[in-house]
Amino acid sequence: MLFDVTRSELADIFGEDRLATLPATAFPPAAVDTEGARLLQTVGVPTGTLLLRQPDEDDGLLPLVQDIVHIEAFEDAAEGAGDWPIIGWLLNAHIALDPVSGNVHAFDPDEEAVVQLHTDVSSLVHVTLRLQRLLEEFTFSGDEDEEEADFERLNGEVDRIREETSSIDPLPFQDDETVWSVVGDEIAMGQRFKGSSPSGTARGCAPRSPENCGEPGLAPRKSARRSSSCCTTERWPGPSSAAPSGRSGSRGIRPGS
Repeated sequence: MLFDVTRSELADIFGEDRLATLPATAFPPAAVDTEGARLLQTVGVPTGTLLLRQPDEDDGLLPLVQDIVHIEAFEDAAEGAGDWPIIGWLLNAHIALDPVSGNVHAFDPDEEAVVQLHTDVSSLVHVTLRLQRLLEEFTFSGDEDEEEADFERLNGEVDRIREETSSIDPLPFQDDETVWSVVGDEIAMGQRFKGSSPSGTARGCAPRSPENCGEPGLAPRKSARRSSSCCTTERWPGPSSAAPSGRSGSRGIRPGS
């Protein structure tokens, strides 16, 4: 593992009820015994920014990339990528695990592009932990005269996470187009915070609605990616710990379609 991440560390920060995991039975045989799958089974991730995929209600399995996107349209996809399990959803991309290399990839169904997002799952857990913790522990002064200083502090914290992560795994913030780079930019602008913050007024979010975020139950459309609306705060009906279930393909949920 690139990063030392443990269940006890996450539980101490977020509480056991805020941690989402995936059952061993959800993974295909080729992935179930990999280090990445074991981390998602035993350590998990904090809920909020990254949504873990919910296994199919009928067969209990995670969907494969080829079940969700037209893999032939992804020119940069590695051979065999269609057989990778999709483990989550982040911003506007399906997150998939390559069980052979242990790498984590982001599939953007709108751009029909795939990016290697993490060297391993420990990096995915680490970045999720750091940014989610910042969202929950950073405090704005509440003083209008201090707003600029507040955002300077916030920008500094986001930059620190980028730099410290990149010194070990450069992939999550390899350029300003990765999903984590966009999430970091949104946080630095005061978005994604719960409750009152400067983002609730001048830098505010528009309410999430079918009109500006796609159909109910679907993730944000492409146009929402860089907007200043809460379309970029992914939310699904039902439990907050998991994304929608189903081996969707053309038969069901396909975010961004």
